[in-house]
Amino acid sequence: MDLTVRMEALIADLDPLGDIRDVVKQAVRAVPRHLFIPDVGLISPRKTGTAVLIDRDADPRTWWDIVYSDTSIVTQLDDGRTDLREMEGDYTSSASAPSTVADLLNLLDPRPGHRVLEIGTGTGWTAALLSHLVGAHGEVSTVEVDSAVAGQAAKNLAAAGAQPHLVVGDGAAGCPQRAPFDRIHVTCGVRTVPYAWVEQSRPGAVIVLPYCPGFGTNHALRLVTMPDGMAIGRFPGFASYMLMRSQRGIHDRPPRGPEDKHHLTTRIDPRTIAHAPAGADLAIAALTGLTSNGSGEPDEDGDLYRLWVSDPAEPYSWAAVDWRPDTVRYKVFQVGERALWDEVVDAYFRWVSWGEPGRDRFGMTVTPEEHHLWLDSPDHVVAQRPG
Repeated sequence: MDLTVRMEALIADLDPLGDIRDVVKQAVRAVPRHLFIPDVGLISPRKTGTAVLIDRDADPRTWWDIVYSDTSIVTQLDDGRTDLREMEGDYTSSASAPSTVADLLNLLDPRPGHRVLEIGTGTGWTAALLSHLVGAHGEVSTVEVDSAVAGQAAKNLAAAGAQPHLVVGDGAAGCPQRAPFDRIHVTCGVRTVPYAWVEQSRPGAVIVLPYCPGFGTNHALRLVTMPDGMAIGRFPGFASYMLMRSQRGIHDRPPRGPEDKHHLTTRIDPRTIAHAPAGADLAIAALTGLTSNGSGEPDEDGDLYRLWVSDPAEPYSWAAVDWRPDTVRYKVFQVGERALWDEVVDAYFRWVSWGEPGRDRFGMTVTPEEHHLWLDSPDHVVAQRPG
């Protein structure tokens, strides 16, 4: 299969999304993805969830098939400390699935002549797509925290003939020397929107980012900057990326501290929370500031499902709630002073009392001091958290 056929097959993968604009598809055609994918990478098939190695030298056909499919490819483990061939470790950099890239570019709507800031260069493919979209009279700046990743991205971009301004640094600080920007495109997850991004945007600029507060599912957030220095926007859908390094720090499973463990019970099935819709996840995260871990599916024997809830500000504050079949009251194990499970349950039922609003009815206002989550309109604030 030649390159043109492969690229058209990739475009066909985007077509079912329906609302991907032609200019984005043209950019995908113009910037070959294979120039940005390393010879060795990892994929996690949805059916098994088990990492699979792709190796251009050992199995070139599979490598090419994966590169030109709608598949995310992991390109780094443990911030580069672990070789990809070991296939175990934390995923810390990747080439995002093309449909995800296209969807966020659609929300961003970059136009010819725009000045664009990208947070998280990664392989460089999105920076090259942005460069194509803004054209010769536009300007793209891209920030990457990892110097090794940035170095390889620079080589990839040069091979593709793209010339964005590449900066090595913490993307949370933006790129003040290149401001102001018309668009800011974020390709890493954030729990808190850095105000520097708003500050470095023109009034009317668009900021698109994966909002990943850590409770349940994650969300795409599209903000527009206002003349008064605030940014206001809504959550148009799903987006989930690896967290910005400066906002990491939450353990997937809360640590077991030396404090006394409280043994409690609850009538609330923990799967009610784990299976809650995205609107509930968004509300619970904003109201409590807590994070969760658990898919809502029982173990292989079908005898136990455990939902973890933790306080990101206090590593020895966590709760675990167990579901078992044929149970009237479920066990709650809790460590720390906060009644975490009670807070989560209260937030869930507050969301129910609002009429179980979907994610698309919520919005966010970002100010220099706070983030306001609102329902239906900015004057109906339902939660405030520090910025």
